[in-house]
Amino acid sequence: MSRVGVLMAAVVAGSLLASAPGVSARGVGAGGTPSPGAASLEGIDLDTVTIPELQARRGQGSLTSLALTRAYLRRIEAVDPKINAVLYTDPSALRQAAASDARQRGGRLRGPLDGIPVLLKDNVDTRDLPTTAGSLALAGEPPGRDAVLVARLRQAGAVILGKTNLSEWANFRAAKPTSGWSAVGGQTHNPYVLDRNPCGSSAGSAAALAASLSQVAIGTETDGSIVCPAGMNGVVGLKPSLGLVSQRGVVPISAQQDTAGPMARNVIDTALTLAVLTGDRAADLTGLSPRDATGARAGRPDGLRGKRIGLWRLPSLGSDVDALMSATAAKLRAAGAEVVEVTPPYQARLAELEFPALLSEFHRDIDAYLATRRGPRDLAALIAFNRTHPQERTCFAGQELFEQALAAPPTTDPAYRAMRAELTDLARRSIDETLAAHRLDAIAAPTNPPAWTTDCARGDNDVIPSSTPAAVSGYPSLSVPAGSVGELPVGLLLMAGDRQDTGLLSLGAAVERRLEAWRAPRYLPSVGPSAH
Repeated sequence: MSRVGVLMAAVVAGSLLASAPGVSARGVGAGGTPSPGAASLEGIDLDTVTIPELQARRGQGSLTSLALTRAYLRRIEAVDPKINAVLYTDPSALRQAAASDARQRGGRLRGPLDGIPVLLKDNVDTRDLPTTAGSLALAGEPPGRDAVLVARLRQAGAVILGKTNLSEWANFRAAKPTSGWSAVGGQTHNPYVLDRNPCGSSAGSAAALAASLSQVAIGTETDGSIVCPAGMNGVVGLKPSLGLVSQRGVVPISAQQDTAGPMARNVIDTALTLAVLTGDRAADLTGLSPRDATGARAGRPDGLRGKRIGLWRLPSLGSDVDALMSATAAKLRAAGAEVVEVTPPYQARLAELEFPALLSEFHRDIDAYLATRRGPRDLAALIAFNRTHPQERTCFAGQELFEQALAAPPTTDPAYRAMRAELTDLARRSIDETLAAHRLDAIAAPTNPPAWTTDCARGDNDVIPSSTPAAVSGYPSLSVPAGSVGELPVGLLLMAGDRQDTGLLSLGAAVERRLEAWRAPRYLPSVGPSAH
């Protein structure tokens, strides 16, 4: 099927399927559950179908949101025990789907995401489900209100399917953490090879998408935590321009870099989800429209012709990744793009400045967030909580980043202010100057190395510099599947200038079409020697 289609088919009357029992943590009742290799529903391949294709089938009367939602809930029941990506399913998911089908029958669909199942990372506030950031400290009463982005999803008619596991506190607790582990959810596994790591704090969202447990998911990023999991799990992830998606109601690290963003198995669904997350501000900030969001214009066979792309090779990620980048460049050139090699400047200085700035910002922002929740009321109390709860230390014991943040200069300190100003300026210049010097439409780089083996004692091997320029500058970045090293996916990271999200998504759709690199995971237990 084409990945480009109508946004919405004509709304016609359709019959509701009989409602099924409510769901609770980790899924629904057994019966008719598919195997990992059978991600299908009534002839629909859930691995590859897009939102426009699903809505076209609904319009034809051959699919309901209730049937789609039930299929994903059953798939969570069958497949998630292998990867441990989904923390909770929403008991109201089937009722939400039935309400969407009623709107369809009445000709009142609210847009492309109406009736589409969405999983949320568990650091995004929901009034009716726990929001823990992976920590037992927040495992009690849910927040009092939805995050702004959740309210927008509900207003758009999306089905909130449940919450995904994450790296506890978005990987900002220990000096040597293990990505995908939290005290609340345990360890999430990479669906391609189960002893390998899913990367980054949005690990559960990416792994769930790779396993086709939802149509789309929401992740969050401070530096790499959307794009690295997307790359390592073979899916698409967009880190939007800073401020494009509201951060209100999302557990923070830094207001200077944090953003939530959409993740999916294809660029079209990612773009359509972004249009909902941005709400009324989409037109003001990006010019994004539902028609643009389909990537239709980039879907032409000549969508890459005349585009200039700068390739930042990053050979430090290994010879296999470098060879894949060479093959990727050759495919893009064959499609009419001009690919030139580049090295964005100032990277050593960015690496030197980013971490101390984040420490000060985390102390300020986590104190403000904790004051809105039951449990520890500030960072000092959170540190004390971890010291007295051994379950928080079952994978790794450290909370060095918490302790360093507690002692960091406040964000009112002149030295901090100068540091953040220099950091943001150099990050923006690293992208702007590279784009201008080579007359580029985007900069491309490998998103990730092949997934390392998960090891609590050793921690992550996650020195991956490609995400930093866009993360620190607040510019958009998009990871699309580039291919694999053996069984392990590698993404291609595309970066563009400030508020160029729409153009980046259109380019990403063209790259996705040319590379055709997505493939379903095989849930292999291992692939031999450890790769650190």
